[in-house]
Amino acid sequence: MPRRLGAFLLVAPLLAGLLLGFLGPIAGFLLRAVRDVEVAAALPATLRSLRDWDGGTVPDEAFAALATDLRAARLRDRATGAGILARAGARLNHAAPGLRSLLPATARRVAEPGEDRARILAAGAAWSSPATWAAIRAAGGPLTDLHLLAAFDLRRGVAGIEAVPAEARLYRQVVLRTVAIGASVTLACLLLGYPLAWLIATAPPRAAPWMLGAVLLPFWTSLVVRSAAWMVLLQREGVVNATLLRAGLVEAPLPLLFNRFAVLVAMVHILLPFMVLPILAALREIDPRLPRAAASLGAGPVRVFRRVVLPLSLPGVGAGCLLVLVQALGFYVTPALLGGPEDQMLAWFIGFNASRTVNWSMAAALSLVLLAAIALLVGLYGRLVGFQRVAPA
Repeated sequence: MPRRLGAFLLVAPLLAGLLLGFLGPIAGFLLRAVRDVEVAAALPATLRSLRDWDGGTVPDEAFAALATDLRAARLRDRATGAGILARAGARLNHAAPGLRSLLPATARRVAEPGEDRARILAAGAAWSSPATWAAIRAAGGPLTDLHLLAAFDLRRGVAGIEAVPAEARLYRQVVLRTVAIGASVTLACLLLGYPLAWLIATAPPRAAPWMLGAVLLPFWTSLVVRSAAWMVLLQREGVVNATLLRAGLVEAPLPLLFNRFAVLVAMVHILLPFMVLPILAALREIDPRLPRAAASLGAGPVRVFRRVVLPLSLPGVGAGCLLVLVQALGFYVTPALLGGPEDQMLAWFIGFNASRTVNWSMAAALSLVLLAAIALLVGLYGRLVGFQRVAPA
């Protein structure tokens, strides 16, 4: 027991640093996908007044509470610069477009002396609609499924959960595109990586290290640099088009850049080593006497490979496919540099919501979708292949 306690105390600072510096911020970010506290922080009295509202008419009793909340939030924003009204307006704008600007405009009106209800109604026609008040009550939190539903192009309607209009659908297509690109890259890496791994595994001892070094060489270069290099190679005046033109294979430069082809080529180039290395490790673990024994019993090369080599190398194949697919699903830089608008993957939209629209809740919801997909893949791999089959002895 003292030894265990001493060992725990030795690693306790590392665990604390990992928890506070890595897992804590990630958990806090992902929690934004379901947290809904912006409106409650800005309009607490309004939400209390709407608790027993029937939802059919404009709630007359809520106007005074709204005016009180807006004045208090405006004073806090002036004193601390916290942006309480701005965050509440941004949250409400998803359900009732226009409230992002209407909320601070109404706060300026009720700051002047006068009758609260008349000044609020004069600020905008939206205050005379029950839908606006329903949106405020629905955003009262503290938890919401708004962003998680939006990640699947769903929303809560009068009759329950429903699909958004066809012209507003986006993320289902993005998720399917991400899976399709990831699966295509994984299949291409497998078709290219297995023969390469077999060549290295069966190469003479002097040649094998050089071949393995050639596979590892791309790791010495930044991913951004490798992606930018493909931009130089695939552009209209690049090396590939120039070679094709000189060889007479084409009459005009081909559109090889800013499309799905460029994305797939660059991703396969970047991720191929992650397929080769696990398969190579699995092939080197095969007892060389087994293929020779099968050949001595009359099996041809194809049958030896199909009945002996391939089954014994499947753990490496599974590990390589998992490594490549998990990384491909989260690719951001390469599709952003080499792809067109229809080639951007889920990671690009996470970055777009986080940096362009500053919608951290939507970015967190999309991150949860990506994390769930990766967890599903890892769990499926554990059931089909098993982690103990690729663990070192």
